[in-house]
Amino acid sequence: MYLEHFGLSEPPFRITPVTVFFFSGANRGEILDALIYSISEVEGIIKVSGEVGSGKTMLCRMLLEKLPENIEAIYLANPSLSREEMLYAIADGLGLNINGERVGIIMQNIQNKLEEKARDSKRIVVLVDEAHAMPPDTLEELRLLYNLQVGNAKLLQIVLFGQPELNAKLDQPNMRQLKDRIAHHFHMQPLSRSILENYLMFRMRAAGYHGPNIFSTQAIKLIASASNGLMRRVNILADKSLLAAFVEDTHNIEARHVEAAMRDSELNTASGGSGKKVLLGSALAAVLLLGLAAWWMLGKPQSPVQLPLDNTAALAAKPVAQTVQTKPDNTLLPASAVQANLAASSPAALPATPIKQASTPATKQTSKTKKTLAASPPQAPPLNSGATTSKPPLFEQRLEAGKLLLEQKNTVASIQLYYNEEVNPARIEGFLKRANALGILSKIYLLPAKFGGKHGMRVLYGAYSSIEAAHNAVKDLPARYQEAFATSTYIF
Repeated sequence: MYLEHFGLSEPPFRITPVTVFFFSGANRGEILDALIYSISEVEGIIKVSGEVGSGKTMLCRMLLEKLPENIEAIYLANPSLSREEMLYAIADGLGLNINGERVGIIMQNIQNKLEEKARDSKRIVVLVDEAHAMPPDTLEELRLLYNLQVGNAKLLQIVLFGQPELNAKLDQPNMRQLKDRIAHHFHMQPLSRSILENYLMFRMRAAGYHGPNIFSTQAIKLIASASNGLMRRVNILADKSLLAAFVEDTHNIEARHVEAAMRDSELNTASGGSGKKVLLGSALAAVLLLGLAAWWMLGKPQSPVQLPLDNTAALAAKPVAQTVQTKPDNTLLPASAVQANLAASSPAALPATPIKQASTPATKQTSKTKKTLAASPPQAPPLNSGATTSKPPLFEQRLEAGKLLLEQKNTVASIQLYYNEEVNPARIEGFLKRANALGILSKIYLLPAKFGGKHGMRVLYGAYSSIEAAHNAVKDLPARYQEAFATSTYIF
């Protein structure tokens, strides 16, 4: 819309990675050169980490273009692959036809092909984008592939691109063998305010602009503050600022145009007119959050904030694995067994239910009554049941159920629907009410968690006796959950 107004041949701030817009500043160029050298000359797995929107995918695409001719790359854009799917993807990248073959046969065919490539002086590198979301067993299979060698030479090189969660995953004890093989670590720094102007004008000129700098000092300051130096956010704000200037029929980008862009995007809540406003807003948000959490923990009634289920998709989870001794049983734990254990371990955690009429004294329960109590799942009573007794919020009930779930030694894994880096009981309460309406509240568990020093919350579904059982159960989730959440397997 504004291309002709600014003399541009194409949009300068698209968020889709296009290599002609690769910016070599802020250590991007140095990392690219180091990657090419490491892949060509050095052994060891390589890891590249960076925040969401820092330009990892762009760097990966640039690497694909710049690799020497003797190096062939296999690009894995989808990290949520099982170990078998990952082997099929690599075999396909090598030009192998192994449809329907067993895993052992696939591995042998891959090794034979890699040895053939090595004899032709070819090196193969696997580039894994969004590696933080790759299941632990798939990462382990990658490590086994890396171990393939002929003589003293490795047959395969691996580069992992991921968010900081990848570092946390690799710190887990069950990932130590993979971590020990990582020889080079690179971290993508955010754009500093001093280099932001160069980045903005580089993108403008790459898109065909030939005039002077159009971004004012205040506009650059606002973009830097609102974006935290992350390229994707910078691109969004800059694009909308150009549009705002076009509407005003001006060629200079001022602070008011950036402010309009901030209001029009989801980034406006994370930014402000000055650093002090940002800090003040964060402090007020923290105070309100703590107050809300305290209100719920005291059990005081409050109308929860209801959000449509689709709005929770943005909270899709990134897997953060924890250590566990995997058991050979790959079946789903019977609901009665899990819930019986929960009830037996802490009967007090069961929600209060209305007592209509007691036919026998409470101190003389029959064996049949005790059996029924032990098999009852620790779920909330139906909403609006008319009970006069005080019931804790669903948030507290499922939080207690989550704590008890951690104590069950026969529970290995669960399905993580999403996680919040901040505890928002009101929003989760609304989600739990909808789960209750679907009749699946007893399958939802809440676990406290820490993300980079922040106290957050995991929302899990189901309890399973093996990682494979949890992975296979994803297809049995309610249809609306499968559409709304990017699920992952959470390992206890």
